[in-house]
Amino acid sequence: MLFRNRRTTERRGRRALPPWRYRIAGLAAAALALSFLQTNVGSAAPAPSANAPEAAADVVRVAEFLAECPYNHRGPNDPIIFPGLPGASHMHSFFGNDSTDAHSDLTSLEQGGTTCSPVTDLSSYWVPTLYDGDKEVEPTGTTFYYLGEGVRDDVIRTIQPLPRGLRIVAGNAVATGPEDNTISRWSCLHHGEVDPSHDFVHCPEGSMLESYMDFPQCWNGTDLDSADHKSHMAYPVDGACPSTHPVAVPKLRQVLRYPVNGDPARFRLASGPGYTMHGDFFNVWPEAEMAQRVRDCINAIVKCGADGRP
Repeated sequence: MLFRNRRTTERRGRRALPPWRYRIAGLAAAALALSFLQTNVGSAAPAPSANAPEAAADVVRVAEFLAECPYNHRGPNDPIIFPGLPGASHMHSFFGNDSTDAHSDLTSLEQGGTTCSPVTDLSSYWVPTLYDGDKEVEPTGTTFYYLGEGVRDDVIRTIQPLPRGLRIVAGNAVATGPEDNTISRWSCLHHGEVDPSHDFVHCPEGSMLESYMDFPQCWNGTDLDSADHKSHMAYPVDGACPSTHPVAVPKLRQVLRYPVNGDPARFRLASGPGYTMHGDFFNVWPEAEMAQRVRDCINAIVKCGADGRP
């Protein structure tokens, strides 16, 4: 009896909720359940497939591609300056195309092999041989960069491929002093405290002697060579090519590293003092390979490796 009266009292003490309150509570419970379900489904989603395409890699905004072309032979020949005259030149060290001699032309070079990476570059590069006393010294680092650097960005985007068979000579083999040749310079590997010079420099022990030289990058658009082997090419002026040489092409930068250091009085080139440093280039790149690199690396202002890719 007492128990029944207590239950009756409890029921009377509670106020019944209106029907609309029950509907709202039901909706809230349903929403909470749906949220919980979505959370669990999301956390259980599978990881991306290993075969999914990756995001594009960051690229370095430098207009450049290159070729690594180790030394392969030397000889007193120069098929640009003294074509068909074996032995007529001072001693040269040759890189890239392994068939280069005094009789070389585009046809013969196309049949040659190469030390270059990429192997598609059959071009020939050569410089006067360096001597340490009476001993020939060949570079152990031989990189040939093709650059957009030297002209404005708007000009870089118009650069055209180097024409097949183009011959370029840079530097001054008959210079009588450092001021006769402002193109080449000597420095020391990893020793920026040694000022670069047009003549040999004193490199610390453990360092290497470096040679840098930039070739002209403006072409007259017509000639693959000229009587003096230079007039068909020109250097930019104020970031653009002069009207006499309106076609911008990649700038070839030759970087050679020689395993010598110390007193520069020991060194000489086959052509004379350090300021007579010069370089010769005979372009034998396949047209399609050159065009692809100019389009994807130079015009796009992207740093590419020897394979022509970023």
